[in-house]
Amino acid sequence: MAEQQVVDWAGSDRPRVRAGAAPEMAVRMVGALLALAVAAVHVADQGGIMRFASPDWVGWSYRLIEVGAVLTAVALLIPWSAWLGWAAALLLGTGPFIAYVASRSVGLPGDHGDVGNWGYWVGTVALVVEAALIVLGITMLMAYRQRAGQRLVIGRLGQLR
Repeated sequence: MAEQQVVDWAGSDRPRVRAGAAPEMAVRMVGALLALAVAAVHVADQGGIMRFASPDWVGWSYRLIEVGAVLTAVALLIPWSAWLGWAAALLLGTGPFIAYVASRSVGLPGDHGDVGNWGYWVGTVALVVEAALIVLGITMLMAYRQRAGQRLVIGRLGQLR
C-alpha cells in the first residue's frame, strides 16, 4: 500500500529517505486524475459535452461514465472514503474497458458500426487510461485488505496479553 516514506537516521547526521513507498495522498491524486481522464476521453469520443452518442442508450452510458468519473475523483480525494473511492475507480475502469472490447469484437446492440475498428486513437487512449485505473484500483484495494488483516492480527495479539 502507499505509505508514508520512512526516514533512516542510522550512521548519519542527515536523514535518508528509503525508496519504495509513495505518500497515499499522492497515489489517490493520481487515481483522481485518471478518473477525470476517463471522463475527458468519453466527452471527446462523443464529440463534445453538448453532443449525444447514438444509439440513445450508448449516449446515456457515456453520461453515466462522465458523471461517475467526477464522483469517483471526489471520493478518492476525501480521506474517509478511500476504500469506496478505489472500489468506484475499479468499476469505472472495468465497465468501459469491457464495453470497448465488446464494441470492437462482437458489436453492441444497435451499434455494429465499430466492429473491427481497433485503430481509433481515442479508443486506444481510453483503454490505456482505464487499464491504469484498473491496476491502481486493484493494487490499492489489496493493500487496504492486507493492512486490515495486519490490524486484526495485532489486535488479537493485544488481547492475548
